[in-house]
Amino acid sequence: MWNMNCVVALLLACSATQAFVPTALRQPAAAFRPLFAEGPGKKPEGKTDVVYKFGGSSLADKDRIDHVANLIKDQIALGYRPRAVVCSAMGKTTNSLYSAGEFALEGRVNVDAIRTLHTSTMEHFDMPQHVKDEVNGLLSECEDLLNGVRLIQELSLKSLDQLVSYGERCSVRIMAARLNQIGVPANSFDAWEVGVLTDSKFGDAKILPKAEEICAKEFNRLDPEVVGIVTGFIGHDPKGKITTLGRGGSDLTATFLGAAIGVDEIQVWKDVDGILTTDPRIVEGALPVSEVSYEEASELAYFGAQVLHPIAMQPAMKSNVPVRVKNSYNPIAVGTLIRNTKEINPLVTAITCKRDIKLLDIHSNQMFEAHGFLSTVFREFERYRLSVDVLASSEVSVSLTLDKKQRDAEIAGLIESLSECSDVVETRGLSILTLIADVDRSSEVLATVFRVFTEAKIQVKMMSQGASKVNISFIVQTDCLDRAITELHSCFFEEQCRVNMVNAAAAGNATEIVTKIVA
Repeated sequence: MWNMNCVVALLLACSATQAFVPTALRQPAAAFRPLFAEGPGKKPEGKTDVVYKFGGSSLADKDRIDHVANLIKDQIALGYRPRAVVCSAMGKTTNSLYSAGEFALEGRVNVDAIRTLHTSTMEHFDMPQHVKDEVNGLLSECEDLLNGVRLIQELSLKSLDQLVSYGERCSVRIMAARLNQIGVPANSFDAWEVGVLTDSKFGDAKILPKAEEICAKEFNRLDPEVVGIVTGFIGHDPKGKITTLGRGGSDLTATFLGAAIGVDEIQVWKDVDGILTTDPRIVEGALPVSEVSYEEASELAYFGAQVLHPIAMQPAMKSNVPVRVKNSYNPIAVGTLIRNTKEINPLVTAITCKRDIKLLDIHSNQMFEAHGFLSTVFREFERYRLSVDVLASSEVSVSLTLDKKQRDAEIAGLIESLSECSDVVETRGLSILTLIADVDRSSEVLATVFRVFTEAKIQVKMMSQGASKVNISFIVQTDCLDRAITELHSCFFEEQCRVNMVNAAAAGNATEIVTKIVA
């Protein structure tokens, strides 16, 4: 026969080892409907099932927490039914936790600022004591972990993943509590409690294929009228250890959940009015884009746009669930809809860039067949684990770019190895300018681009088109990049082009036009 002391002791022991504690035990019974429903049930007529995701800037402080909670309430009144709300850590908490780990290695442990942000938010809203106790308990665990790092002078990737997880885990508990206070039934979940299972590659874990089925079953057990507030960015590996999906992985958490649950739409709430035609820090008049395809969104992310995580589109693409990017600071804005096909296909959809890349020109100095030369080059890239952004090749030469994340030591080793069979020239101070465009009309795009570049005296070091059916990339000097983007934006989006734009009828043969312009 269990007595209450035994139960309390068991729960405390589970908490200390990070074992699963049912979320229902964390919330006041009066604050929500039954946690486990009889089944998924039938969606009420006129309701739109959604997954929401809110990033750190949307949850920066107590005012933003309150704003987002009321935004969710307003969206419910408009007919949306949020099955899950994925939350990042509040504000810059994740960055602060990474810094705290570095300071701990130097012998200093201080989480006062992180603690103040969370405790002051809870005090401001007079949240229930059990919420305060749970969040404070997590912050104390965090401090204990940092003291361990200080003592042993080691911070492994596994420990780092656990360290940075505390931001999201505190955030969801505060958000769920605030929603309950304003009359929206909500429960908080650590992501692994709803099936986010990953491999054991700490720092950059991948969600396991079996996780989708587990997640669907978990949500089928939950009352669909209770909002599940789920941690972004983190999961569990098969041994129950905390992992992270890499920076920006909260987008992936949201699209994974939306695909697994089978919602009508995934909404990623940011601090801009959707995807813009270009970076507004470069062009003040950047415009919201009404819709893009999954492939275009993936290319935008890969080539520098900060709106979505590069791999976040994959679950949505696989399950064909639309994704909408909206602005939590301006919720009436329509945002950008990302889906399989577009109703409108403009000549150019958006302009993005990657700064400070390195260009390698590799020219064979031996009598290789084309396949022998290329296989030698890419074998060395595999050896040094270097990833290529943009590539152009001929039978005896390859030009390609490496972004600033690639380490100089590996690049130096690659160049030394390749020098045995080729001449390698490395050029720095360059950037990739990418047009997300209708490649079927590439003649018009290229003709206009090269006319603008010729007029503005901007030299193209390299160009790539063809591997992707939605982008054309140009390598230009970094000190010309902003001017190039501004000039092209004026042409394609502002009707203020300094040259006469070329239409399809006038374009003719693209190769002939570009050759004449460059000449």
